Amino acid sequence: MSALPAYASTGQRVWHYTFRTICGVIFFFLIFPILVIVPLSFNAENFFTFTPEMLALNPEGYSLKHYEDFFTNPDWQVALKNSFAIAPVATILATALGTLAAIGLSQSHVPYRSAIMAILISPMIVPLIISAAGMYFFYSRIGLQGTYLGVVLAHAALGTPFVIITVTATLVGFDRSLTRAAASLGANPVTTFFKVQMPLIIPGVVSGALFAFITSFDEVVVVLFLGSAGQKTLPWQMFTGLREQISPTILAVASLMVFISIILLTVLEFLRRRSERLRGLTPS
Repeated sequence: MSALPAYASTGQRVWHYTFRTICGVIFFFLIFPILVIVPLSFNAENFFTFTPEMLALNPEGYSLKHYEDFFTNPDWQVALKNSFAIAPVATILATALGTLAAIGLSQSHVPYRSAIMAILISPMIVPLIISAAGMYFFYSRIGLQGTYLGVVLAHAALGTPFVIITVTATLVGFDRSLTRAAASLGANPVTTFFKVQMPLIIPGVVSGALFAFITSFDEVVVVLFLGSAGQKTLPWQMFTGLREQISPTILAVASLMVFISIILLTVLEFLRRRSERLRGLTPS
């Protein structure tokens, strides 16, 4: 936030510092419950609380045993492998379908665009438990319940709306005359898409893909409905650990997932700034 000019009135100064205080309180309210799990994950005891040794910053109160348990426990490793097997495939499907849908809906001649858009983004609006129950009854009828393919398709359906929204937002500033110029020079639609349109909308495509990946990687409700023990993911294992055994290993896994989320958010911010530069805007 920029500094106040010298001619600012008393009321403007009061609002300036009040606004900064409000933003700081909101930031603390949102972030602190997430960050508090990080030091707890280094607890030397099997508790979900800060021990006197930890509060006294005694090295004996801290340990990496919960992280060691995560990387050596077969149950956690199976869940990790399933998450990294399901999420990337679901992300690829969601990105391909969402990008094509966004490009199609960006055409002014497409009828009922608003209605189609509402239907396509409905999975992110409808309560997840309802979507999961509907998918369960539908997939069980066609034999996809309890299979990797069923979970992948379900996660792709949940991630597609995020891709549609981010790509649609990128297409708002797209210059349509570029595609017409490419067509006038003899380029077919496929060549025009990959050579002209895709390089300009790639920040939105990648941003949507990251959101789709996070959606699949963190999702637990649909997996509980559609998956079997062979498809248990990290969130499923964390849910099971909280319900059946209170293991601090969950805190170590949560800390790693927070770290991954921070990396992905950093990439998203970089892509946002790059997209603004491509459109001739000044990154904020």
